[in-house]
Amino acid sequence: MRFCCSVRLTAAIWTMLICVSAGAAPSCGPPDLPCRLDQGAYHIALPAAVTGAPAVLWLHGFGRSGKQVLANAQVAGPIIARGYALIAPDGQPFTGDTGNFDWGVNDGHRWARDDIAFMKAVLTDAMERFGLDRSRVLVAGFSRGGSMVWDLACRAPRIAAGFAAVSGAFWEPMFETCAGPVHLLHTHGFSDRLVPLEGRQVTFHGIHFTQGNVYKGLEIWRRINGCGGSASRIETTVSLWRKTWDRCDHGSLTLQLTPGGHAIPAGSVDGALDWFEALTTAGP
Repeated sequence: MRFCCSVRLTAAIWTMLICVSAGAAPSCGPPDLPCRLDQGAYHIALPAAVTGAPAVLWLHGFGRSGKQVLANAQVAGPIIARGYALIAPDGQPFTGDTGNFDWGVNDGHRWARDDIAFMKAVLTDAMERFGLDRSRVLVAGFSRGGSMVWDLACRAPRIAAGFAAVSGAFWEPMFETCAGPVHLLHTHGFSDRLVPLEGRQVTFHGIHFTQGNVYKGLEIWRRINGCGGSASRIETTVSLWRKTWDRCDHGSLTLQLTPGGHAIPAGSVDGALDWFEALTTAGP
């Protein structure tokens, strides 16, 4: 199933989205009132039981927005149904193209906004405003949003208990080291040509970028986490190939490959939540 922001939520899901706790600040909330900070805005969808709920910070792909994330049933549906708050920030305008939001990924370009600081501010505001559980936050994203997930994991590993990226990883120049180990789940389509596993050179508005080699990035994470040797587990099905390194000095690393292209695979959001809940149940 391809990522499509035109997908509409069912009436039942929208009903859940508009459930805001009586104590929550009325200045913003689902589905049409973004929460505005000095650095930018975020959108939020809340489960029926808000106080103490876990949260997913979902980062959209290039050209999309936080509001469109909330309108994507493939993403929002499983998250809300399983009792999570969905926090969806807006990216920043890409240079020379104010109509498309993007993220300040470490890609050699000088971005106007520090998106690491912005994500910290978003989470701080959402946790305080809606009374969410700060210890159970999953940072996830697709495409350029997935790349921002990798950057957040590298530069601010304590911002979340786990990180899950789909079809987006480090860009060049890659970080030589990171601030600490993490639990990282990475899902990628083997047939992805837009963000190929081996990386590629791309040009936007006359600016040259290099998408990183995902395998090279995984080697960095294996070093940071202390995941020496071969994978602890290897699992294969018709539609999924998975390698897991969970006997690391710290953290864990899981690579999932599907036969598809540049898309959020069907069932992958529920799969990421299963992975995250296994982490948080097991403890640090």
